[in-house]
Amino acid sequence: MPNEALIVIDVQNDFCEGGALAVPGANNVLPLVNRLIARHDHVVLTQDWHPASHASFAATWPEAEPFSTRAFPYGPQTLWPEHCVQGTPGAAFHPDLLTDKAQAVIRKGYHPGIDSYSAFRENDRMTRTGLDGYLKARGITRLVLCGLALDYCVAWSAIDARQAGFEVAVVQEATAAIDLEGSKKRMLTEMRQAGIRLNATA
Repeated sequence: MPNEALIVIDVQNDFCEGGALAVPGANNVLPLVNRLIARHDHVVLTQDWHPASHASFAATWPEAEPFSTRAFPYGPQTLWPEHCVQGTPGAAFHPDLLTDKAQAVIRKGYHPGIDSYSAFRENDRMTRTGLDGYLKARGITRLVLCGLALDYCVAWSAIDARQAGFEVAVVQEATAAIDLEGSKKRMLTEMRQAGIRLNATA
């Protein structure tokens, strides 16, 4: 479909088995993600790309625990284990991911004081990645999303894509969730309310 693009979210070593912030079941979805890549003419990959001592890392704050919440200027921010640090093996794409068809790679989370879940804009909701303009300039109107993690970067990207005017489907079977304090159920509900199709076969 010429007006459709596949957005593959953050299939990186640190989010996969053995990684610093491993998402349960992440490795199991790789074959389906690769099949989706093979079926799409337009493919975009996103990559979490944090500087060392990023503000969203618990280790950056004295006595802070991973998965706790801290007030940031833009609102509540979950503090994560250190992950996807620029240039490290953990930030690299999983070696089994088929990356050759990717026509663009969007790196996010590289501003030291702002975390970034969405592929379209960072957590301050003001700083944009440029993905919206890139897709619209190519005539893309429909997006299919997959990758990691369903309840954070996939969901935030999908919701922002809908707000930007795209038709959006999330292939839930090609995602895995962190499910922190009910986040999976909450974000599935938010995606449905936003008009995002779930479990699409794409």
